[in-house]
Amino acid sequence: MTRLNVNPTRMELRRLKTRLKTATRGHKLLKDKSDEMIRQFMEFVKQNKRLREEIDDELSLALKGFMLARSVADGAVIEEAVAMPAVSLDIEATTKNVMSLDVPSITVKKADVSDMYPYSFASVTAELDQSISTISELVEKLIQLAEIEKVCNMLADEIEKNRRRVNALEYVMIPQLEETIKYITMKLDEQERSNVIRLMKVKSMIAERQS
Repeated sequence: MTRLNVNPTRMELRRLKTRLKTATRGHKLLKDKSDEMIRQFMEFVKQNKRLREEIDDELSLALKGFMLARSVADGAVIEEAVAMPAVSLDIEATTKNVMSLDVPSITVKKADVSDMYPYSFASVTAELDQSISTISELVEKLIQLAEIEKVCNMLADEIEKNRRRVNALEYVMIPQLEETIKYITMKLDEQERSNVIRLMKVKSMIAERQS
């Protein structure tokens, strides 16, 4: 591991020891944050999987009913029946904090309506009624699924960024600081030994002159 290019002084040694202490503490905090982010990410993934399976099953049934309705009734009648929706949704998009990350939070408000079917029952079959009812109920789940998938994507990106920071500290910065501190300590010890030897020689020369 390459060391930093610094002067081997006591002041520099104190500064590097402070940096090493800060880097070690930062590494622990980032590692703990990464572990918690991964835990929460897995929770969101489980929610995403459960919602997607529910939506796939219900949407499949709704589409089958729609295809049955088209096979019985005229296509133009079906298109006219569903051309004007009777239900409207209000969506409020805000953000929430997940591990210091602002992720989307979507609230769906469905308007109260007396009749969700914008057509005459005599013109279409019961399969279309069931399909529209199922899809109307699925809208909120679809929006919730979109929110959770976005949160998963954002958390995955943040986990990757955090992993790079942890690896940079663990495999680059902290080893460099430790190697540099070791180098400076050895240099200072050498200087200390040289000074001691020099003093001993001076003392010996003074003693010889006095004798």
